[in-house]
Amino acid sequence: MKNTSIRTTIFIYFTLTALAASVFIGISFYTRLSGQMSQTIREESQILVNQTGRSMDSYLRTIMKLSDSLYYGVVKNADLSDASINAEMTLLYDNNKDNLENIALFSKEGQMLESVPAARLKPTADVTGEPWFLNALSRTENLHFSTPHVQSIFDANENQYKWVVTLSRAVEITRGPDTDQGVLLIDIRYNSLEQLMDGVALGNGGYVYLISNDGELIYHPKAQLINSGRAHENHLEAAAYKDGNHEDELDGVRRLVTVKTVGYTGWKIVGVTPLDQVPLNNIKTQLLMVFIVLFVIFILTIINSYISRRITDPIKELEKYVKKIEDGQLDAQVYTGGSYEISHLGTTVGRMARQIKRLMDDIVVEHESKRRNEFDTLQSQINPHFLYNTLDVIVWMIENEKQADAVKAVTALARFFRISLSGGRSIIPVQDELEHVRNYLMIQHMRYKNRFSYSIEAGDDVPGLASLKLVLQPLVENAIYHGMEFMDGDGEITVRAWREGNDLYLSVADNGLGMTQEQAAQLFAPLETAAVREPVSVGTGPAPPSPGAMPSPGATAKAGASGSLDTPSSLALAPTAPGPPPFTVTPPMRSARRGSGIGVRNVNERIKLYFGPDYGLSVETEPDMGTTVIAHMPAIPYNHYQEHMGVQEHAAARGAAPVAAQAAQPRSTSGNATEAAQIHPLAGRAANGGGAVIGKEAGHVS
Repeated sequence: MKNTSIRTTIFIYFTLTALAASVFIGISFYTRLSGQMSQTIREESQILVNQTGRSMDSYLRTIMKLSDSLYYGVVKNADLSDASINAEMTLLYDNNKDNLENIALFSKEGQMLESVPAARLKPTADVTGEPWFLNALSRTENLHFSTPHVQSIFDANENQYKWVVTLSRAVEITRGPDTDQGVLLIDIRYNSLEQLMDGVALGNGGYVYLISNDGELIYHPKAQLINSGRAHENHLEAAAYKDGNHEDELDGVRRLVTVKTVGYTGWKIVGVTPLDQVPLNNIKTQLLMVFIVLFVIFILTIINSYISRRITDPIKELEKYVKKIEDGQLDAQVYTGGSYEISHLGTTVGRMARQIKRLMDDIVVEHESKRRNEFDTLQSQINPHFLYNTLDVIVWMIENEKQADAVKAVTALARFFRISLSGGRSIIPVQDELEHVRNYLMIQHMRYKNRFSYSIEAGDDVPGLASLKLVLQPLVENAIYHGMEFMDGDGEITVRAWREGNDLYLSVADNGLGMTQEQAAQLFAPLETAAVREPVSVGTGPAPPSPGAMPSPGATAKAGASGSLDTPSSLALAPTAPGPPPFTVTPPMRSARRGSGIGVRNVNERIKLYFGPDYGLSVETEPDMGTTVIAHMPAIPYNHYQEHMGVQEHAAARGAAPVAAQAAQPRSTSGNATEAAQIHPLAGRAANGGGAVIGKEAGHVS
């Protein structure tokens, strides 16, 4: 409840209290009703199973009486040697044919003496091996009921295979003066027994089934599923249960099992009622309880809403103004109404907001001044190793009497340092930036002779534009030290400059080994986290176009391995080689790590600081395909920058704010462009996306 309002907190606490009381009362009520309902279910199940047991007992006794009538009224009084009992058997069969399938009399040798309605046995039938025949002769005093089976000993034209339950008993057969044992068979239709059990159903998904005294299923509503293995039943365990109610569990379901033994046969009627399923009456009870709880909550909601609104409306009004302050509107008028506490709190928040605004303004000025000083310090550093190695090369040339080359190297070094200083200016013409990198490449080409060649290409509308100083040299240095590391005479470095609309692009491309995406990300990682690879985010500005896709309004200025730079008159850059597009990485703001002391990361940060977050560096690279680093800056004519230098100095002398900083409008709602305009006048130009009002940075006037 960290972000919960006071009104919601009051509502929740009151509601939870009432809800807890309602739930407690409901649970107690439900527990009592549930206990009563469970007891009712047990009693109803017992009554229903007992009633089914009585019906089954009555049904079986009817069959047993029919057996007695056949034996004592027909078979025992007849002499089968000179008379037939077929008529009497047929009469009894017709009176009970809805429940009977066959009536037959067999001698103990298995010979069929009489049968109704079947005419004869199958030639292959041997009744002496049938279980019902053996049971009748082995226990002559009892009547024997078999489990359901298919009676297939009779030869009939139709309906040969019917499910029956066979009743068999031993009888005395009289033939002349002799008496002998025989077996009386009565086949009971299984469907008549099934109809008796199908009419019984327990509520709540319950059912009733019938088993023999040893647990064998006689009837079950899911008999086919059980026989196929798709369902299960605890009928073997139920055979051991005594009459009454028991509880068991099948497939994770708790069940109430009610058992009733059928009198003479020993069969058991088993009623099953799932205890986990709530009866219909309990569902109604639960619905009633839920309705009561919801009604109570509804009433409490109305009451709590009224109370909390009276308490929290002034606080919510104050919260709206605090939200405006949180969004950066520190000048917003804070609400001071309501009770004394709320009014005092609003007044205090207003004073605090104004003080925060003053402190933030001071921090921004101090922070930007510090960053400018840091960048000025970095920009003033020149790699001593580069100077030492260049002087060492010049000494070597003089010692080897290569005075012309030595003069050329000294001249290039002098021009290199002259442009590096540039009278303390941070903004120079693109032509000077290209001249600076040409001198650097000339010196490096002398040091690493035959290791690589280079060319510089620029459009005729590019040299007069303004560029941040020392942008290309760190990128070329990185290409030489890393891209040319394993090249032996076939290395190529291409420096290009072109304009596209209001954007200026400077690129350095090499045909070296290239980099993976992870290595490209490491290119901009800080030194202290070099061992930890961080993802490089894609820049927020527009993606720079490929150098091969820039326009060709005129000739191309090129410098070969000799290092000469022609006057730019036209632009004709070769298109990039076909193939899969390389991935493009735009680095985040980071500090420099190695190189000339300025570094690739420092170049990216300086561009973003001067021109805003929409500008900076991007890298296109693939393993074994070389690397291209593109610097993206606004296209600003350098003469506009020079014209405005005097205006800025005059305004600064009068204590006025810089014109460009005042005219700068943010390109986005994030406020980053506005901050950039406060740092450098060209940032205001970039934030406006164009325009001719350009100022000179403070602290760089020679």
